[in-house]
Amino acid sequence: MVTSVLCCVVLCFLGADAGVTQTPRHVVTGKEQAVNLSCKPISGHTALFWYRQFMGQSLELLIYFNNQQPIDDSGMIKGRFSAEMLSASSSTLKIQPAEPKDSAVYFCASSLATALQNHALPVQKLLCFLLSVHLPQLSEAV
Repeated sequence: MVTSVLCCVVLCFLGADAGVTQTPRHVVTGKEQAVNLSCKPISGHTALFWYRQFMGQSLELLIYFNNQQPIDDSGMIKGRFSAEMLSASSSTLKIQPAEPKDSAVYFCASSLATALQNHALPVQKLLCFLLSVHLPQLSEAV
């Protein structure tokens, strides 16, 4: 019997008073389905960052917005990853279709932008999403 193939996105916070928020809190979807991660930056922050971190590796910048405009999207996987920031109060990262190799922790962060800040990671203003995509498992009757 083939078990269900599920993709699970779980929210986790770094710091209780981070100020960056996300909805929905939990998402479960099938393999090759769309995953939508939404982020609301801290009011007044003009820079928004989406990062990804694979287990045992450092953070990888996916995309950086300043004043709602994408500044650096070199980390985005063309054709499957997309992100937008249509207002100063919301950004969405979409992965479609979700694949097992996308399993990682996804971070959203916001900061006040200055001329000196270039991809500075505001550690106390991070929100993370854990994306886990599972492969099917075959089991045989004994």
